[in-house]
Amino acid sequence: MKPPRLPKLAVWKFSSCDGCQLSLLDCEDELLAIAGAVDIAMFPEATRRSLPGPYDLSLVEGSISTPHDAKRIQRIRRESKTLITIGACATAGGIQALRNHADCDALAATVYPKPQWLKTLKTSTAISAHVPVDFELPGCPADKFQLLEVVNAFLNRRKPVAPGHSVCTECKRRGNACILVTEGTPCLGPATRAGCGAICPSFHRGCYGCFGPAESPNPAPLTKRWLELGMAPESAARAWAGFAGDATRFRAETERLESEHRESDLVEPEGVVTS
Repeated sequence: MKPPRLPKLAVWKFSSCDGCQLSLLDCEDELLAIAGAVDIAMFPEATRRSLPGPYDLSLVEGSISTPHDAKRIQRIRRESKTLITIGACATAGGIQALRNHADCDALAATVYPKPQWLKTLKTSTAISAHVPVDFELPGCPADKFQLLEVVNAFLNRRKPVAPGHSVCTECKRRGNACILVTEGTPCLGPATRAGCGAICPSFHRGCYGCFGPAESPNPAPLTKRWLELGMAPESAARAWAGFAGDATRFRAETERLESEHRESDLVEPEGVVTS
């Protein structure tokens, strides 16, 4: 009797550091169970094996930042029955989305001796900005246990269970005093999705927002508190534009701050007489 066909799994990389693929490899013993339940057709970080589609499940790491990427993700979407994005780059543009708020041509000229040879987009955007996505798993990198949950959910035909609450909840569970309240340290934790275990606040560093927006973020009051603590508006804008800068709520707050900062620059100081 012919054995049943295993679901075909493909893992894809776009503009990223490979950290989310490494998170999957770090599953170690659990990865062996996954390997026994699926047919790994494509996983460049782990094997040279490369099988053609269609694929039952595609895990996609990285953002879209080149014209070639924009075309390739369309093909992958067509060949994938289920497409799940993993990590901050794939779900929210990643740290490279800082270019979205800068002069990309000027940056290229600063870094590369021959920028005219580059074929790049002026933005770095999430996969969902280009194709329909079935599920998004944030993180920088994505948490390996959440990755296992996503694959397990797919194999059992159910919706993955992922936290929607903020990093503040994880701080409470670890017994951390709030560094924003007690130390006056700007922190993105109240607006950021849980999943990291509150690593940065546990070491008295403000959360950097690696896991993107929580289910109900409220950026404006948090920014207001930062400014009251003496944070410059441009620094606040950069904080929201960091690891998950292309996420809708974070991007909107960055743009609001940038707009207000530009408008304040246009206000003439008192005592200045103009013709």
